[in-house]
Amino acid sequence: MVYGYGILKEGFTISKNDLQINEMIRDNELRIISAEGEQLGVMDARAAQKIANERGLDLVKISPNAKPPVCKIMDYGKYKFELAKREKENRKNQKVVNIKEVQLSPSIDTNDFNTKARQAMKFLKSGDKVRVRVRFRGRELSHSEIGKDLLDRFAETVKEFGTVEKPAKLEGRNMIMFLGPVAQ
Repeated sequence: MVYGYGILKEGFTISKNDLQINEMIRDNELRIISAEGEQLGVMDARAAQKIANERGLDLVKISPNAKPPVCKIMDYGKYKFELAKREKENRKNQKVVNIKEVQLSPSIDTNDFNTKARQAMKFLKSGDKVRVRVRFRGRELSHSEIGKDLLDRFAETVKEFGTVEKPAKLEGRNMIMFLGPVAQ
């Protein structure tokens, strides 16, 4: 037995995205729309189901919160296929932005600084965001202005490829700044 969820009955949908279809619809009055989009009026669920069966289609509740609930006569399998196809197309066109991190210390040497800047430029060129972090250890924290100057100098170095999205901010023993790629 699953605690906190109770017993599931047949016809009960867990997902909010799933629509009630055919015999799952138990309302007394329904507003019915045909497959072509014309209104067939308000009728009971049995009569609507009979019309759907005669046409070889499904009765699908598309607006359960309306008064009375709105149902459409359609091919449910085709509808789900089209919906999945649209979602797949949307995911394909979506750009995933990764956040890469570059870590510095307040006492970083010039060559190390340049190496980290080149790495950040490479990340920004590929379209990723960059989190630049200065980690303070021990008494370095009392000189947080050194970290602020370092991050400002870093932003100035990579300004051709990225812009500052979030300015430098001290969070605990770290000072963090976010850089985003320059829009092309």
